Amino acid sequence: MNRRQIFTTLTVGGFACRLRLPAADGEISRTAESIHQEPVFQASRKRVYDLLLTAREFDRVVRQSDAAKSMGLQIKPATISSAPGGIFSLFGGQITGRQIELTVNELIVQAWRSASWPAGVYSIVTMTLVNQDQGTKIVFDHAGFPVGQAEHLAEGWHVNYWQPMTKVLAL
Repeated sequence: MNRRQIFTTLTVGGFACRLRLPAADGEISRTAESIHQEPVFQASRKRVYDLLLTAREFDRVVRQSDAAKSMGLQIKPATISSAPGGIFSLFGGQITGRQIELTVNELIVQAWRSASWPAGVYSIVTMTLVNQDQGTKIVFDHAGFPVGQAEHLAEGWHVNYWQPMTKVLAL
């Protein structure tokens, strides 16, 4: 870690999450990256929420993902707690974290990390589920990840979450 980076601790719902943020010259950092996406699914908010927070259901998403294709279909099953403070492990442990805030069928906030990141580095993922015509839009924001990861992560959300979810929800 260089001098331009600091560790910050975020406490939400009794869970402390250590984020690595770029240090700022003064009060404002201009080097932080973030991702904002708004995928729409032809399914109810309940169905989308359940798909994201039920291990058996999420495993169906994993099987349709690019990650499953590149890692082989022998990926360890997901574990997902649906309680605030609970842990999750996805894609054979490549993605892990904790549920920070959950509002059934409305909101998912997670401390989220990739196994390839330095130990103790977590980002924050927020998914707000909004009614959209006959379906559901996820207002998705991902921030606090290591600088230089935005393009890779943005593509990963498309090919490992949104596209496979569309396929599973169409079945």
